[in-house]
Amino acid sequence: MVGTVKMVIAVRKDLDLGKGKIAAQVAHAAVLCALKAEKFQKKLFAEWIRTGQKKIVIRLDNADALLELKKKIDTMGILTEAVFDAGHTQVEPGTLTCIGIGPVEESDIEPVTGGYPLL
Repeated sequence: MVGTVKMVIAVRKDLDLGKGKIAAQVAHAAVLCALKAEKFQKKLFAEWIRTGQKKIVIRLDNADALLELKKKIDTMGILTEAVFDAGHTQVEPGTLTCIGIGPVEESDIEPVTGGYPLL
């Protein structure tokens, strides 16, 4: 049986993105992770959908912190997706804005991401 399942989105705070831009980047990460999970982690995806698609958004200092977190989570075998902006509005093309994590069992990810501040 699968426990509580959630998705975590980690956003860079050093970019000083507007609220709408943050919302768009978080949405990109959620969609990318959901599509990947639907294909490769069907059981977790189904439970996440069934239970309301829980998402938590945290903030990290900069791109290096995002990449470090992504690397750690990748080594755990947990699904991640990085979002690089197209550069049409607030940041340069190719700027890493956020990473999506999961869906994943809360008990597996909370020890890693639970200490970061919420956005």
